[in-house]
Amino acid sequence: MNDFFKLQENNTTIKTEIIAGITTFITMAYIIFVNPNILSQAGMNSKGLLFGDVAKAGLTVGTDPIIGAVFVATVLSAIIGTLIMGLVANVPFAQAAGMGLNAFFTFYVVGTAKYSWKAALAAVFICGLINVFITVTKIRIAIVNAIPESLKNAIGAGIGLFIALIGFKEAGLVVSDPATLVAFGNVKAPTTLLALFGLVVTVALMVKNVKGSILIGIIITTIAGVVAQVGFGAKLGLFLPQNFNIFSMPPSIKPTLMQLSFSELFTAQTGILTAITIIVSFSLVDTFDTIGTFIGTGAKTGMFDEKNDVPKKGMFPRKIDKALFADATATSIGALLGTSNVTTYVESAAGISQGGRTGLTSVVVAICFFLSLFLSPLVGIVPAQATAPALIIVGVLMISSIMKIDFENFEEALPAFLTVVMMPFTYSIANGIASGFIFYTVVKIVRGKAKEVHPIMYIFAVLFVFKFVLQV
Repeated sequence: MNDFFKLQENNTTIKTEIIAGITTFITMAYIIFVNPNILSQAGMNSKGLLFGDVAKAGLTVGTDPIIGAVFVATVLSAIIGTLIMGLVANVPFAQAAGMGLNAFFTFYVVGTAKYSWKAALAAVFICGLINVFITVTKIRIAIVNAIPESLKNAIGAGIGLFIALIGFKEAGLVVSDPATLVAFGNVKAPTTLLALFGLVVTVALMVKNVKGSILIGIIITTIAGVVAQVGFGAKLGLFLPQNFNIFSMPPSIKPTLMQLSFSELFTAQTGILTAITIIVSFSLVDTFDTIGTFIGTGAKTGMFDEKNDVPKKGMFPRKIDKALFADATATSIGALLGTSNVTTYVESAAGISQGGRTGLTSVVVAICFFLSLFLSPLVGIVPAQATAPALIIVGVLMISSIMKIDFENFEEALPAFLTVVMMPFTYSIANGIASGFIFYTVVKIVRGKAKEVHPIMYIFAVLFVFKFVLQV
């Protein structure tokens, strides 16, 4: 393992990588259950519901043939994509069906544009092929190196805030409010108290420099939630399901396997232009979500140099090349299996913060996903309140890159600021990057420094403007 994954070279150990892998898996395991439920609203269920209340219809993973197939597709695509990331690229990143991209698949492509889920899968497949092409031709690498250093630092900080917001939301500390958009949650709520308990435990472990503190915190919080049902915390409502079984055989993947419909995608009443717009939108969001995640979390993995650029020499092969290829291929594979875009997960930062530095971390994540095919009931008992503290802590660790931004220089400060705040405010990494690209270009032009802007920045600034105008 040391020779294959270069553990000593990356200053890590097998134990550290295992802890990092389990930590990453637990923080992103929610996708196993969330993705099938979201895609079920795109009509991917036997009852043909569209935007209906899936819960009221009694549809849960494994009981409906198509939803059960999406569950298997979600897990298998995560296994394959993450294994490619670990064994080929040797980096500690995990892949799975992307949140946000699955919502775009469901609520815009199927809901607004009126395509079937089979046509939407065809669009996702083509998106994956496009991403493979721009990766092989080094276009993705060129994009990474075209981004100015100030925006790269802003991307890391913005992702930190984005992850922290997800954690605060899952903890119940931040809630939606019709008057103020967001508000402070009810700290007296039992579930919020559980999350606060987990946060205190994790913080204490972090302060004490306990190895694997985030993973230990998740486990302790989960146990507390389960045990509470028989003690003073019965009101928590965190009960094990009735007739709880640790093991369960996975459903058949046949209902979604190879169900793509290219003919419908390009012959639908909405027209070819709409189909092209959808494919380009999938590709843009997927590409910049991935690039943002790599830039924000990849500095510790040897993927970038001290300026957050891709190293030109000294990396054989360069990790970023194969990491981007792994991400691109996973999307098309996921579409063939029956799920929306597979992308690199920002929650990988949780494992990296625990010392994950090589592909062994990714292999451990893939193994955990494989076990989840048969242990889905056990995986399902980890409440969001147990993983929320981990995301908050990761946010703290990632925000430090904001210190490298020169906020005394307004030319650098404005685009960086928009990049940072638009990620959590719009709940999208890609929107934050788009805002930074557009205003960085505008500011430089106004200042008479248009030549300082890389041509690629101009191209994508224009594309992002069109993206916002078209609202896709």
